[in-house]
Amino acid sequence: MPEESFFVDIDCYQQKKNGQNAFGDCFKSHRFTDEGRLLAVLSDGLGSGIKADILATMTATMILKFMEEGKDILTATEVIMNSLPVCQVRKISYATFSAFECMDDGNIRIVEEGNPDFIHFRNGEVVEHTPRVITSKKFTNRHMHLYNFKLQPEDRLVFCSDGVTQAGMGTDDYKLGWRREGLIDFVSSELKRNPTISSSHLACEIVKEAIRKEPERKSMDDVSALILYFRKPRKLLIFTGPPYRQDRDAEYSKMFDDFDGKKAIVGGTTANLIARELGREITTEKYNKGMLPACSHMDGVDLITEGILTLTKVLEYLNEGYDRWPDDAAGRLIELLLDSDVIEFMIGSKLNQAHYDPDLPLELGIRKNVVKQLEKILSGRYIKKVNLKFI
Repeated sequence: MPEESFFVDIDCYQQKKNGQNAFGDCFKSHRFTDEGRLLAVLSDGLGSGIKADILATMTATMILKFMEEGKDILTATEVIMNSLPVCQVRKISYATFSAFECMDDGNIRIVEEGNPDFIHFRNGEVVEHTPRVITSKKFTNRHMHLYNFKLQPEDRLVFCSDGVTQAGMGTDDYKLGWRREGLIDFVSSELKRNPTISSSHLACEIVKEAIRKEPERKSMDDVSALILYFRKPRKLLIFTGPPYRQDRDAEYSKMFDDFDGKKAIVGGTTANLIARELGREITTEKYNKGMLPACSHMDGVDLITEGILTLTKVLEYLNEGYDRWPDDAAGRLIELLLDSDVIEFMIGSKLNQAHYDPDLPLELGIRKNVVKQLEKILSGRYIKKVNLKFI
């Protein structure tokens, strides 16, 4: 299995303005695994609702598309800066943005126009950077800030929309909003309390804390937090389904046991196979949680669940999205998945007759197709590195 040096863990958490049906902020990203390159954009459309959603989505999509096609990040963002129309009432740009290109070796280029300045945390302290300022040739009141530096292991970058820094504005406690200083204090406290907190959890905590500053704890603007965490990769191996050739059970069981990272088994037959080959016992929890069978335990394994039903439920939960995952076997497996950076699947190709029903949809009836759907959503929406090995 491929060795990883460092991993760029990013995630964005967002909350719509109270009473609106559409997000006025937009986050887009693309990881080029083979190139060791990650692109991301966070855009904030002027105002809120459908109009802001269209403006933010258009801005983020165009910047990302230009970079995907090979344009330099400065060229791509400069085109957008010079193209965005001006609001005739407020005399400002219809959208603002933060965009970055980060390599797996830690080299990063950041361009921001109008969004709150990003915050760089290193060893519990804030690192300040002096940007190169680029002024629009068409709109003299528009300026982009360009940064170019190298991340160190355990560095974090915090990007956000003004819904975070302006949270609570006008209230007795936060007349000028939560502001950058308040955000720095909060993130510093969270990192001190939980030094290994993931990007997804930290982004969620920032947004929730910002909304707590608002009257009646209702978001008065679209609120977005984007976190980048540069770290050694957290690895997870999931073994699901018995191998096609039974004479290789011992080989694959040892490969599973020797894996350097967290490990999960999905499927009772697979768990029994590994227990037999490694000479270990399986114990099962007494009670089911929800509609899925109870989880089991084995020395050296972080989680054991039932097979195809659990995988299908994981896919369902991920597609629906939850602030808090259900407390059942699928929810526990999702927690493992989302807390990992590099996810390896070992998928056995031996047909389990219990799940071969010609009346079932192909995507649900055969394990490998469910896993392929999981790979797509984990690598696309959750920006994980996912490798599939069929055995």
